[in-house]
Amino acid sequence: MNMVLYGGTAILLILSFKKDREKSMKALQKAWKALENILPQLLVVILIVSLLLSLLDYTTIMRIIGAESGWFGIILASLVGAVTLIPGFVAFPSAALLLQGGAGYMQIAAFVSSLMMVGIVTLPVEMQYFGKRLAIMRNVLAFFFSFVVAYVIGTVMETLL
Repeated sequence: MNMVLYGGTAILLILSFKKDREKSMKALQKAWKALENILPQLLVVILIVSLLLSLLDYTTIMRIIGAESGWFGIILASLVGAVTLIPGFVAFPSAALLLQGGAGYMQIAAFVSSLMMVGIVTLPVEMQYFGKRLAIMRNVLAFFFSFVVAYVIGTVMETLL
């Protein structure tokens, strides 16, 4: 699948160069600048996750956020996701690393969904723009919705595997 995406991207880039070389070069320069801005965050989070995976053995990961950890692991993963500020382009590769390291699907689904939907760190800014009541209500509902997401993902993955 990756080869299809890379091949398609290469073909589209070649077509873009044929149509307008100058615009294509500007687009590639903008893309490179965006990568330069994203790369430090991406590398730090991947480094931290890799370090944790190397320090924690498979059984420890399974005990904390593995499928056997049950609702304790789901709640823990959801809480960590709620208070962590990681962009999506870093969260998904990190989640894949955790899954390969032995984490459970429900736990990772809770982590990623609360990470994307709940913003404890950004709550003061959200309160400033939307008001205290609405910001808190949105975050609480999003936190509980992360459990719904975890349950659905767990059920789907259980039937697929």
